[in-house]
Amino acid sequence: MPPQDGLPQPQRSLAFATIALALFVAVLDGAIANIALPPITRELGIRPVDAIWVVNAYQLAVTMVLLPLASLGERIGYRRVYLGGLALFTLASLLCALSSSLPTLVAARTLQGLGAAGVMSINIALVRFIFPRAMLGRAVGNVAVIVGVSAAAGPSIAGLILSIAPWQALFLVNVPVGLLALFVGWRTLPATPLSVHPFDWRSALLSAATFGLVISGINGLGHSEGLGLALGQIVLGLAIGVVFVRSQLRLPAPMLPVDLLARPVFALSAVTSICSFAAQSIAFVSLPFLLHDTLGRSAAETGLLMTPWPIATAAAAFVSGRLADRMAPGRLAAVGLAVFAAGLVALVLMPDAPSDADLVWRLVLAGLGFGTFQSPNNKVLIASAPRERSGGASGIQSTARLVGQSLGVAFLAVIFGLVPTDGARIALVLATVLAAGGILPSALRRFEPDVAPGPAAAPRPANPARTEAADV
Repeated sequence: MPPQDGLPQPQRSLAFATIALALFVAVLDGAIANIALPPITRELGIRPVDAIWVVNAYQLAVTMVLLPLASLGERIGYRRVYLGGLALFTLASLLCALSSSLPTLVAARTLQGLGAAGVMSINIALVRFIFPRAMLGRAVGNVAVIVGVSAAAGPSIAGLILSIAPWQALFLVNVPVGLLALFVGWRTLPATPLSVHPFDWRSALLSAATFGLVISGINGLGHSEGLGLALGQIVLGLAIGVVFVRSQLRLPAPMLPVDLLARPVFALSAVTSICSFAAQSIAFVSLPFLLHDTLGRSAAETGLLMTPWPIATAAAAFVSGRLADRMAPGRLAAVGLAVFAAGLVALVLMPDAPSDADLVWRLVLAGLGFGTFQSPNNKVLIASAPRERSGGASGIQSTARLVGQSLGVAFLAVIFGLVPTDGARIALVLATVLAAGGILPSALRRFEPDVAPGPAAAPRPANPARTEAADV
């Protein structure tokens, strides 16, 4: 049987190192592909509009299978899903580097996205079994640091690699990292109790169709020539989603965790997560336009001026994760959102010709607020669910992040289409509204962590000793 309250040292640190390595490259790959599109377009001789599928294939694959893989982890063990996803991601990274045509590259990127989903879908669930309950806040804080830094640093890392190597190197660097994480993870990741419920293939298909169509449609809203198709995808996805949700209400262990979403504290945490990531996505994509086009900063200056935000986010997430173990995480998250919104307001109200110092302190303030919010909010999200439903909670956490980021980019595309001249400032106003909207609900959350395994976490009746470790 796995330890009841975390792993002993040094197994705990080594297991989390596996989580950190795999999650870093999985999130990083979602951020660096945009930078690689121009050289890929030139070398493969394809149109830029077709090259977008190098990005979309990865994002769609991740989004479509997050919840099914989280559910699969509850049934066959989080360790198996995680290591299987990491192995597929590593192999697909090699295939991406070896691709010589757009169809093969898109196919490899799709496989890479499926592997990344195996890593993202249950990383928080595994963390819950790696760390003692008393350290859960700092553990999810560390995860927030990894996700935030890897997403924000992606363009800079991609630019550095492309300055000394061809685009294939962006994918090749994943191979040694993935192999190292596989070796360490195989020896250190914990086995977890297995659910008694069989895997629901019908729910998996409905989930994939719902999220795939909706996210694809949202991404297409920024392209006026395909607006009708995008709206059609969203409507069809929502219609399938209604069928999906109704089917989940009748299941004892639903793939879409409606049982968890029925808990107000869990639902509020998921919604505020979507809003915060939408606000961050809007700000992160609009600020380069504001700095470069409106304020006249060079491309290099723009990149350097954006750097303080992710640094501040990482530092704040690290500290707030530890504070979340000592104080009410809901109130701490509300403070973070308030600081985040204040930073965005400061950016909206900055003078027409700000100095670099004027820009930096505003970016640092926004980054500090975003990082302060993420760690306690993620702790509430995962710890408010029973341990046997950690997979569902982890899947929702990752889905909320991806949906929020997609919504943010879609909102920004609409704003830029309607107001091309001053769209960046208007986008920052919307980001402020999204961030501020979650302050009061966060502060009012009543968080009662689930501290004991529920009855569904018990071993299967037919074999009392059966766990993932026993199956292995």
